[in-house]
Amino acid sequence: MPRGDGRLNHDLLPGEKGPQDACGVFGVWAPGEEVAKLTYFGLYALQHRGQESAGIAVSNGSQILVFKDMGLVSQVFDETSLGSLRGHIAIGHARYSTTGASVWENAQPTFRATAHGSIALGHNGNLVNTAELAERVAAQSALSAGRPTHVAATNDTDLITALLAGQTDEDGGPLTVEQAAPRVLPWLQGAYSCAFMDERTLYAARDPQGIRPLVLGRLERGWVVASETSALDIVGASFIREVEPGEFLAIDEDGLRSTRFAEARPRGCVFEYVYLARPDTDIAGRNVYLSRVEMGRRLAAEAPAEADLVIATPESGTPAAVGYAEASGIPYGSGLVKNSYVGRTFIQPSQTIRQLGIRLKLNPLREVIRGKRLVVVDDSIVRGNTQRALVRMLREAGAAEVHVRISSPPIKWPCFFGIDFATRAELIGNGLTVEEIGTSLGADSLAYISTDSMIEATTIPKSQLCRACFDGEYPMDLPDPELLGKHLLEAEVADAARGNGHGSKTDVDGVETLTTGGGAADALRRP
Repeated sequence: MPRGDGRLNHDLLPGEKGPQDACGVFGVWAPGEEVAKLTYFGLYALQHRGQESAGIAVSNGSQILVFKDMGLVSQVFDETSLGSLRGHIAIGHARYSTTGASVWENAQPTFRATAHGSIALGHNGNLVNTAELAERVAAQSALSAGRPTHVAATNDTDLITALLAGQTDEDGGPLTVEQAAPRVLPWLQGAYSCAFMDERTLYAARDPQGIRPLVLGRLERGWVVASETSALDIVGASFIREVEPGEFLAIDEDGLRSTRFAEARPRGCVFEYVYLARPDTDIAGRNVYLSRVEMGRRLAAEAPAEADLVIATPESGTPAAVGYAEASGIPYGSGLVKNSYVGRTFIQPSQTIRQLGIRLKLNPLREVIRGKRLVVVDDSIVRGNTQRALVRMLREAGAAEVHVRISSPPIKWPCFFGIDFATRAELIGNGLTVEEIGTSLGADSLAYISTDSMIEATTIPKSQLCRACFDGEYPMDLPDPELLGKHLLEAEVADAARGNGHGSKTDVDGVETLTTGGGAADALRRP
C-alpha cells in the first residue's frame, strides 16, 4: 500500500478502529501538462490521509470528467483511466469517511451541474452544521423551478457542492461558482479545506480556523493546491505559501485571485503534528518530523526510565523514539519488524488468523530485545488494545521490562473536525488514570508527554492550535450532539434534500455517464 511514511491505520489490530485520518485533496491548473497524472501522484503522496476511495476530476475547458472508485489510489487508477482524463485543470481526493457511509456514492470529488456548466469538489475536514445546510439545500431546491436539487450522497461534501451549484441573485438569475463561493463559504461551520473547479477555473478555500492544512504551490506552467507540502514535492511544485484561514482562491488564465470571506482565527489541528501528517510535510512553517523528534526529547525529560534500549512502534512512533533516545542517552534500536504490505484489505482474516492479532503487522526481533529493559515509544493511545497486545508480545519474546511512553497526552474527547476517534466512552484515556491504563496494558510503567510540552514542540502558539481531543477546548461552539455532522444519519440528508434529479444516463462498457446541462459529462466508475 503506498503510504508515504509507512504508517498503516495506526498499526492496529485487525478489526480495531483507531484515529482514522482526515482526507487528502489536490488541485492543479496547468495548461500543456498531464494534469490527471500530476493529480494521481499528488494523491499518491496523500494516500496516508484516506484509504477508502479515490477520485480525480478533469476539465478540458468545455466539460468536466470525473473518475472515482473505492480503494487505494493505485487500485482505482491505471494508465488507461488516467489517459482518458484529458484537460488542463484537475482536482483529486483520497477519502476516509468521518461523515457518511463508506460507500461508492460518497466517494469524491462530488459533481453537480450548474446553470453555467458544472462543478466538481473535494473536501478535507468535517462540518458540524450539516442539518442546517441540508435545510438550505431543501429550500434552494424548492425555489429552483424545474431544477430540483437531489442529494444522493450522505456526506457534508455533497451539501457544499449543491449549495455552490444552486445560488441565485436577487432577480433569480444563477450565480457562477466564483460568485456563489463568498456567499456559501461563511455558512459552513467546522473544518474544511476544499479544492474545487468548474470548466475554466480551479478554486481553493480554507475555513476561518484553518483546522486542516492547505498549501499553494507553483509549477513552471501552472499552480497547485494540496493538503500537504509533501504532495507539492512529488509533482515538482515549489511551495509558495499556505492558503490562509478564511481565504478563497481562484486560478485561471487570468492568473491567481485571492479574496477573504471571513476573518482568520487560526486554530490548526495539533494532531496533524502528532500523527496525521507525513513527517516530511511542513505545516505553518514547522517541519512535522522535527516536531515529533522534539516531542520525544521532551518526553524523555518528563518521563525518564531505567532501560537498555529505546524502540518505536513503527512507523508512527519512530521520530519520537529517536528524540527520546537522543535526550535520554539510551541506545535506539529496531526491536520490531513491520510487514509493510499489511494495510487496508478487503479480505477479512479468519478467527484463527485474527487471534494472531498484532503479529499480522509487527514481529519482534527476539535477539535484539531478549533480556532487555525496553522503552517503547508510540504517538498515541486510543482504546489501548494494540498497545496491550504489543506489550504481551514483547514479554513473550523475552523482554525483561516494558516501559511505554506516549508522545501525546491522553486522548479524552472526540473530534468533530475530520478525525474519526472512538466515542468518548470508548477512549481509554477518559475513564482511567495513567497508572490504571498502564496496569491495563500490562506495562511496567506508562507515561504521556504533557500538553504544554507537546505544543511547545510544534513551535506554534497554544492559542493558534486546536487541542480539543486532549483538553476539551473546542475552537468553536458546537450544536447539540444530534445536530453535529459527525452523527448525521444518512436518511437525514436524503429526506431534507430529496429531489427527482435530472439529466439522462447511458451505459457504455460498464461506465455510467450522466449527461447534464452546460455540456458537462460526469463519468462514474461503478463499484
